[in-house]
Amino acid sequence: MGKLLSLLSRDDSNCCAAKSYDVFLDFENAAPTDTEREVYDEVERVLKESEIVLDEIQIYKGANKEIREAIADPSPEVQAKAWAAVLPLVTKLKRCYEHSLELDKIVPKLLGQLVGGKLNPTQHLETQQALVKQLAEILEFVLKFDEYKMKTPAIQNDFSYYRRIVSRQRVDSTENMLVSTELANRMSLFYAHATPMLKVLSEATSKFVNDNADDVQNTTETLGTMAKVCLRMLENPKLLQQIEREETQMLVLRVMVGLVILYDHVHPVGAFARGAHVDVKGCVRLLQAQPAIKAEPLLNALRYTTKHLNEENTPKNIRNMLAA
Repeated sequence: MGKLLSLLSRDDSNCCAAKSYDVFLDFENAAPTDTEREVYDEVERVLKESEIVLDEIQIYKGANKEIREAIADPSPEVQAKAWAAVLPLVTKLKRCYEHSLELDKIVPKLLGQLVGGKLNPTQHLETQQALVKQLAEILEFVLKFDEYKMKTPAIQNDFSYYRRIVSRQRVDSTENMLVSTELANRMSLFYAHATPMLKVLSEATSKFVNDNADDVQNTTETLGTMAKVCLRMLENPKLLQQIEREETQMLVLRVMVGLVILYDHVHPVGAFARGAHVDVKGCVRLLQAQPAIKAEPLLNALRYTTKHLNEENTPKNIRNMLAA
């Protein structure tokens, strides 16, 4: 269990030779080795919290009705009702934001194990599957969280209302404030971003690259190689049939897209330029072959959350493929 079944050869060229990436990464059963265990356990604690955060953001209903009523009716009873509705929601938003800080701390530790040292990107994939699986789960969490957030405008409305009321009431004592003024400012900046968790992940990865200048090439090559492996796992029937659960196929699809996006944010010229270590065209073709309900959110992620898509050095055919 958890065994990397085959990696026929390493290809350092920019072409995507199929056999070089015919790899099965066991995202379902990979277990940590003794050398992985310390970092694995630390990341696992963050991932368990990620599940709770996703559950909360997925069912977030908002207090639109109560806020509208409070704006229309200044009576104390209606104002109190809106305030009571907003407070538990702000607690949830605070928890989500604080989780992003945990993500920001743990990502460099995980990358520190998966990048550089004496191992090349291929060898990291071969020998550290449990940590690779955790990176995949972080990417899936980031994409899911941001997708839910973009579909939930009530998040920013609720928090804006909370801040207005706090400001109006001049609630200055810490004991009467759910979040401090400083924390509220940081939360506002976080939720103002269209894809806040992706921003956290890309900035954490970029900081890791900047702090480990010798590993820049290894970092981007690792992301690109893993993206190609995910693509081949879904293209190759022999690899695909080894995936036991349907939801794992969706995980691999999301992770593939997440890796392309992260590569694009971290690499100096991005994922779309000729010579990039990712097969963007292959990824887009695979997505376009999926049912729209699966593909469209991920295609939109490539269209709207990447950094270099609309730059001049992006080939016209790729821009055309991703045209909305």
